[in-house]
Amino acid sequence: MSPIFQCLRHVSASIATLLLLLVCPAHAQDDAAGQLEDLLGSIQTFQADVRQLIVESSGGVLEESIIKFKLKRPDGFYWETLEPFPELIVTDGRTLWNYQPDLLQVTLENWESERSELAAQLLSGRMAEIEADYFITGGDLGNGTAWEFVLEPVDPASLYERVTLYFRDRRLDAIHVDNGNGQRTFWEFFEHVLDAPLADEEFVFTPPADIEVVDNRVSP
Repeated sequence: MSPIFQCLRHVSASIATLLLLLVCPAHAQDDAAGQLEDLLGSIQTFQADVRQLIVESSGGVLEESIIKFKLKRPDGFYWETLEPFPELIVTDGRTLWNYQPDLLQVTLENWESERSELAAQLLSGRMAEIEADYFITGGDLGNGTAWEFVLEPVDPASLYERVTLYFRDRRLDAIHVDNGNGQRTFWEFFEHVLDAPLADEEFVFTPPADIEVVDNRVSP
């Protein structure tokens, strides 16, 4: 799954957020959120290859990754980094498996959708959580084939400064994340497959033999 970057916030971030709320009417937020929900909410299953770039504030590429992504509503989520460092994040909506083959280890956690990373929230279309955390602007660029949405965090202490989503022909094309420390993360989606059948077993991980299993799940 995409890395999380820690970032600092200061008073001007609060002022900027306040000004944004003042100058952008509420109906703009409602309209943009409605369009975004329409695009994300129509998806039942989604598979794609993902190219992830992490770019430094200087413009240099810090890391480039190739990822295999699968989604099945409501809670099936599969994010496998193939290169350069293999790792698998997968959940069936109850258990989250984090398999790191280089370490010969898999860690199990309870899955909590409301605390999931931004990527999981966006790609799973969790609009209630997204709208609670972000002010949404943008929408149809005017030709009915391309959309751009900008998400600004309500909380100045957010890990992200700005998130931009791009759609083409109603398919998610790219996500651009600006971090407060100047770093940026890009996710580009290729080879889209929408609403093809996916078995529930695709989102359950069975550890290979001789792998260390770290079970951090907490019983209800």
